[in-house]
Amino acid sequence: MVAISARPRECSVARTLEIVGEKWALLAVREVFLGNGRFDEMVRRTGAPRDTMAARLRALVGSGILKRRQYCEHPARFEYKLTEAGRDLYPVIVTLMQWGDRYLATESGPPLELEHRCGQKLTARLVCETCGEPVVAEDTRPLRSRERAVPASGFQSAC
Repeated sequence: MVAISARPRECSVARTLEIVGEKWALLAVREVFLGNGRFDEMVRRTGAPRDTMAARLRALVGSGILKRRQYCEHPARFEYKLTEAGRDLYPVIVTLMQWGDRYLATESGPPLELEHRCGQKLTARLVCETCGEPVVAEDTRPLRSRERAVPASGFQSAC
């Protein structure tokens, strides 16, 4: 008989979701990416309750995803800017947006499209940095961080 651990799997996805896995947190990050880093504008554009947005912004600043910068002294007002860690969330935001556009868009189409600096509509995709091939689940396999990767013909189940 195989022993089953009572502890949850140690996982970077779970750690990340502890910080940005709540709706208002990701929408706050989205707003900063879209150039709306001021509190009142974020509340208006997301529909978040003021106290909820304030709590999410504190958590995002505390986690190093956003930084706060004062732009007015009387009264004291702050705007939020992305840190390097926050900017690294851009592919996550774009991928979520594209998924929603594909599976949840209304008949009128996506509410917002992104244009790359080349002038074309942005379509992001995940590719392997080494070989340049698109990444799909069937072509990957999980390895513990201490294991070395070996070529695989497909995902291998641990069962």
